Amino acid sequence: MGRRRYLNTARASLRKARKLANVIVRPSYRRALRLGVAAATEHHSVAFEHEFATVIDVGANRGQFGLFAARRFPDAELHCFEPLPEARETLTRALRGHPRLRVHGLALGSRDGTETFNVAASDDSSSLLTATRTQTASFPKAEVAERRSVEVARLDDVISPETVRRPCLLKADVQGYELEVLRGAQTVLDVVDELLIECSFTELYEGQPLAAEIVALCDQRGFSLVGVFSLVHDAGGRCLQGDFLFVRLSEGSRSPARGSVSVSTTSDG
Repeated sequence: MGRRRYLNTARASLRKARKLANVIVRPSYRRALRLGVAAATEHHSVAFEHEFATVIDVGANRGQFGLFAARRFPDAELHCFEPLPEARETLTRALRGHPRLRVHGLALGSRDGTETFNVAASDDSSSLLTATRTQTASFPKAEVAERRSVEVARLDDVISPETVRRPCLLKADVQGYELEVLRGAQTVLDVVDELLIECSFTELYEGQPLAAEIVALCDQRGFSLVGVFSLVHDAGGRCLQGDFLFVRLSEGSRSPARGSVSVSTTSDG
């Protein structure tokens, strides 16, 4: 067990070094780093099948994924959803100058209303759900620092499908609330071509649906799982979560064009 922990720690340090190297060689990423925002370079390894005209970033935090999306899909309209005003302000500064940026000060779910938001010591671990001991043991900064009331909306009530330029990517990384986001996007999903959803294999937030439930819902809506990326492990080597890539099936098809599922064992590109 000691050797395993040592190897996991060494791998984590290597991933951080690789990520820093990817950040400092790109000017837009370097500028954001001065604001304390490290672009999500781990998504460089995600095998997207489209050049997106619209990217919907749910759980945008301080713009980590937004920076990646702005560089990878420079012509896309970028919708960023983030309920915390401090994170939202940093996001806006990090993506300053993006001509098609739309920032929404909302959390997303399956119904409208006001909900209690658990703000973690590390704000990117904040959630509408309560972190479990498994989560805080692996990520101590996921401990709740304060609780706030935030506005929650359905994606269907914010974005009209007819306004979405295709192809469209919907990314959701909302700390266990991903299934509720999808349930509130019934009409928007009709114009989404790919989904990038953070899915967990064990309960990191109380009551969160696990990967199998999200895969089942996506399958029902005509999306096929084609890749798993950015796998995260605990100190003992147990796989906790990953980013699942789904692609819309063509009419009448039951399998994607590539015909297999890619699994990336690294979390940085």
